[in-house]
Amino acid sequence: MPRSILLACCVICLQLTAQVKVSPGKHHLVNKDGSPFFWLGDTAWELFHRLTKAEAIKYLQNRADKGYTVIQAVVLAELDGLNTPNANGDKPLIDNDPARPNEAYFRHVDFIVEEANKRNLVVAMLPSWGDKWKKDTWGQGPEIFTPENAFSYGAWIAKRYAGKNIVWVIGGDRHIATEKEFAINRAMARGIKSKDKKHLLTFHPTGGRSSYEYFAGDEWIDFHMSQTGHRVASPDYQFNARAYALKNVKPHVNGEPNYEDHPNDFKPVEKGWMDDFDTRQAAYWNMLSGGAGHTYGNHNIWQMYSPKHEAINNARTAWMIAMDQPGAFQLGYMRRMLEKRDWQKLVPAQEIISGVNPAGVEYKVAAVSSDNDFLMVYIPFGQKTTIKTDQLPASRLRGWWFNPRDGYCAPLGAFENTGSKEFVPKAVGRGSDWVLILDDAAKNYKEPSAY
Repeated sequence: MPRSILLACCVICLQLTAQVKVSPGKHHLVNKDGSPFFWLGDTAWELFHRLTKAEAIKYLQNRADKGYTVIQAVVLAELDGLNTPNANGDKPLIDNDPARPNEAYFRHVDFIVEEANKRNLVVAMLPSWGDKWKKDTWGQGPEIFTPENAFSYGAWIAKRYAGKNIVWVIGGDRHIATEKEFAINRAMARGIKSKDKKHLLTFHPTGGRSSYEYFAGDEWIDFHMSQTGHRVASPDYQFNARAYALKNVKPHVNGEPNYEDHPNDFKPVEKGWMDDFDTRQAAYWNMLSGGAGHTYGNHNIWQMYSPKHEAINNARTAWMIAMDQPGAFQLGYMRRMLEKRDWQKLVPAQEIISGVNPAGVEYKVAAVSSDNDFLMVYIPFGQKTTIKTDQLPASRLRGWWFNPRDGYCAPLGAFENTGSKEFVPKAVGRGSDWVLILDDAAKNYKEPSAY
């Protein structure tokens, strides 16, 4: 069967239920019926602002076909979102006044949200990008929010979309440094909650930070979101470790990691470009260290780059082509592999990796099921690795090598659990990453491939 048909079949089989909730254990998200919700997002920040209806449908269908579950998009967009009209020629606010929304603009947003929901995609909706309350050293602004109008705007937009399948995300890539900035964000959160108590709400921070740095004790924030940033081997597993250590534990999502086709450290001439390996590494580091979900990013897609637009930070590939870059497929493989097991039961378990495991691009990450019936180890550079298998009490184990590049598995067969075993992947070096999966053989779990 052609791969495109297989992907479509997987999406049909994994329908979502509206109204994502926090699990009782507070470490992952669930659907309304209590089944695990796998947050596999995409940063489509300029979706509402730059795409036509036909283009939006093309993009949304592409993401649904690949197995994505969340689309992150901004209403008052980053790229001169107040003063440059959308694809229909409409601006979002009359005279840039949050109290005077332009109905024509919001009808376009309505259409895109409805089309996303038709495809079982949750919209993680940012009411505004952060430059509208803090212009900072980048961003076009203007700053239009006060605590008073932030509350009113939050209440208005929440009432409009309370009936849709959404998650609320305030903030918009900014660091909070002053009491006024705290007050604006808390006011917008209160405004949203005053009209919509059904949908979850979080905060999207600037690079290298997490929402728990600002709002760990606030009741309104339902789960935490980090932006680990666009640098090589950004250690997002460290963000999960800090999230686990919080007194008030909540699920934690990496909402903006390094982007595929983004200049390394913003220096394309000196350092080249991030590729699908960088994308995979961030994703597996996150999901095997306690992440409740992961967001893919592509440097061309967040800005919906095309030749008719100025390229931001050296974007070089039209978004319609970038949609099918390798990493976009590969994170779909990751989701489907993890869903072959009770992924939501995975608990970080670095102690099962024997020997030296220095931080850096070759860092290995391990997790064990809370039922002690399977484990997973991500090996970024394909190094031979010794695992303390006695974490699993089973007398016999069954092993698999999962290939994150193509979604297929190679079986290791069943063997006696002697307490420790060395595993040697099929290839070594950058781009030769593997996931080792060991099961209690008596469980007879299915092959953990993406198909």
